[in-house]
Amino acid sequence: MIKKRFNPIKDKSSEIIEFLMSSPDIPEDDVLRFKLRLSIEEAVDNVVRYAYDGGIGWLEVGTKIEGDSPVLVIELRDAGVPFNPLERADPDVSLGAEEREIGGLGIFLCKQMMDSICYRYEDGNNVLTMTKKIV
Repeated sequence: MIKKRFNPIKDKSSEIIEFLMSSPDIPEDDVLRFKLRLSIEEAVDNVVRYAYDGGIGWLEVGTKIEGDSPVLVIELRDAGVPFNPLERADPDVSLGAEEREIGGLGIFLCKQMMDSICYRYEDGNNVLTMTKKIV
């Protein structure tokens, strides 16, 4: 896995996103890159904004290719406040923006763009894993 730890993460969203998007594991396909970037931006931004008080903490990110299919795996690991974003109900996108509850749209978009998203709390760390089949 190609990975890097950022510490502290305050004001480093762009740097973290660019690190992931520059991985040789990320395919050159423009449509796929758009979906990956959107998902990465949402996931990274959530950690930077909410995992630690004041953004003082670390985030380890990485990518790898698995299997014969192949599948791109993107992993984010932090030691911030335990939080499973997948437990939140999906927003009702049939409602107008002013009628919907605030929050939850980013992870909803990630679920739409990626093939799978998994969360686990392991050894005092939040671990978010997103996968996408690449052809």
